[in-house]
Amino acid sequence: MKLENLHIIIADDHPLFRNALRQALSGAFADTQWFEADSAEALQDLLDKGDTTYDLVLLDLQMPGSHGYSTLIHLRTHFPELPVVVISAHEDAMTISRAVHYGSAGFIPKSASMETLSEALTAVLYGDIWLPDNIELQEINEDATDQMAAKLADLTPQQYKVLQMFAEGLLNKQIAYDLGVSEATIKAHATAIFRKLGVRNRTQAVIALQQLEMEKVEL
Repeated sequence: MKLENLHIIIADDHPLFRNALRQALSGAFADTQWFEADSAEALQDLLDKGDTTYDLVLLDLQMPGSHGYSTLIHLRTHFPELPVVVISAHEDAMTISRAVHYGSAGFIPKSASMETLSEALTAVLYGDIWLPDNIELQEINEDATDQMAAKLADLTPQQYKVLQMFAEGLLNKQIAYDLGVSEATIKAHATAIFRKLGVRNRTQAVIALQQLEMEKVEL
């Protein structure tokens, strides 16, 4: 396999970081077409278009619309052939262990050098899993976070999108307008979401989603 004519998505809400990443990697991956997403919604829109086959997603765990591991879980469930590499300011062993547990093909700290980044992406594109040196993966026990991850994976892409919009505080009629469907359709999605997550209302659904979040890290 030659690493050429690649299509890679950089999903991060910091434009300076996306630009620096793309420029730094352009030398090592000269024939690559780069795509950018600044939110979970923008990333989903890229994938929904279906006019491009992507080879890799570089994913920030904390961009708008993402709740910790939620976007990673969604991608691995609905786009299982698409490798996802997490790039995060969180560098602790448990965060890395959970990312791998939920299907990440690699984990690159944002503090990593561009040389390391290039090495990591090359390894993943050849089918390997890349992790920082001296990281000992932790065992992931079935706690509340893991249970919620399994329930989240059961949502359809449209249900996941509606749940994200619940988290933004949008009303059913606003969601219906944005998605171009009827309010009755949104209510049907809500009923299915509540059943799959094991909750009774949208407030409980949002709280459940927030179980997958992590503490903020200032860059």
